Parts: sequence; structure tokens; C-alpha cells
Amino acid sequence: MRIAISGANGRMGRMLIEAVLQHPDLTLAVAIDHAGSPSLGQDAGAFLGQQTGVTISADIEQLQYADCLIDFTRPEGTLHYLEACKRFGTKMVIGTTGFSTEEKQTIEKAAEQIAIVFAPNMSVGVNATLKLLALAAQLLNTGYDVEIFEAHHRHKVDAPSGTALIMGEVIANEWGKNLNDIADWARHGHTGAREEGHIGFSVVRGGDIIGDHTVMFCGTGERIEISHKSSSRSTYAQGSCRAALFLKDKANGLFSMSDVISA
Repeated sequence: MRIAISGANGRMGRMLIEAVLQHPDLTLAVAIDHAGSPSLGQDAGAFLGQQTGVTISADIEQLQYADCLIDFTRPEGTLHYLEACKRFGTKMVIGTTGFSTEEKQTIEKAAEQIAIVFAPNMSVGVNATLKLLALAAQLLNTGYDVEIFEAHHRHKVDAPSGTALIMGEVIANEWGKNLNDIADWARHGHTGAREEGHIGFSVVRGGDIIGDHTVMFCGTGERIEISHKSSSRSTYAQGSCRAALFLKDKANGLFSMSDVISA
């Protein structure tokens, strides 16, 4: 498959480029960055000391030469690329987080035309963790308070993380609830006693933390914790490559990483 990478000069973009270059079934075809990027005109593999023959460009029309775009940018950038991918029939793997409800609906609508894997976390381990959380939520549905803790690097701009949100959604769905109806996003001052059946969120932003997530089921006399800790973005990159290959024979449709790892 011919792969395009957006945000090519960013931390995740570089990790994706390296993963694609190392993958036997993928070819780097396009590297895109924003118009003000200092990397424009450089070879996409320059940071690795490699010459790939692919020049980093701000020209969105280049997406017509790719079978699939892997995008970890920001919501406004993703939606900009989404329109071009629809025009060219280019599939998408979207790892961007921080979308509004309306923006998510735009992605869902686009999936009627092109094949998309849309997931807040591309790590195979994280998606296995989500399956464990679903089981825990079924078994611990009464008598346990749920708290979700997440920590990321100082540059992350959205909170809670997309992964923390999907963890909350998985649990809420198992309880037959809407997360927005039972989520406690923040606590400050005299909050009163904890409300039964709610899910609390705690957020840390600092340093170079790649991504830590822990869900606590707090009962009387015991606490069950399910955690996932990332030590490298390479897990997201490897999962993204797997997601792109999953889309190879898909003409359209919206898929999750659960679909990818279950295939």
C-alpha cells in the first residue's frame, strides 16, 4: 500500500514515517506538513539519515497518489485532509483526538464514501485493555466506584485524553448509560459526597510522559486497577500500520481498532 503521512515533521509524524519505511508491505508515497513548517522541501527520511525520494510538501493534492493517509494532527487539520481524501478516494487512519460531537459526525458521514479507521489510540495493547475494561464493568457493576486517571506530556492540548474518554465510554456502555450523564470531569472546592454510579476523571500534563492510563474500580475493602503505560510512540505507529493494511480491501465504512485487532 502507498501511504501518506500528515504532520510529517512532528514527533508522531516522524515515528510513523520510520514505521512505514520499515514495514515490508507499506511504501511511503506522500509526506505532508503545514505551510509554515521548516521541513518543507526536505526528504521525509532526512531525520533518519535516509533518502526516500519523498519530499515533504504542503500540497494537499499530493494525497491523490496515496492509497491511505495516516493522520495524527489536530481536528482542524484532520478535517481539512478528510475533504481531500474524499475527493481522491484515499482511505484514512485517524489517530487525532479532541474532536467535537459535530466533527465526529463529519467523519462518520465521510465513511460512507471512503474507508476509515478512527480510534483515539492505535496501540494494540490499549485496545486489548478496553476489552478487559468491558469485562470488568460487567462483573463490577454494583458496589464499586470508577475513577479514570491519565497522564501525558506537557504539549498535549486536549483533556481528558481520547483514550481516557473511550475507556469511560466502554464502561458506561456496559452499564447502559451515556458517559456525559455520569462523568465527573473535575473536582474543586466543597464537592459533597461522591455520587454513586458516576465515573471520575483525573488528568496530569507534564514533562515527556508518552501516555499512562489507569482505571480504578474502588470497592469496600478492595481496589481493582487496570493500567496501560506507554514508553514509546512506536506502539501507536505499529498499530497504525496494521490499521492501514486492514483497510486494503475496504471500499468504505467506519472501523475501530477493535475491528482491526479482531480481524
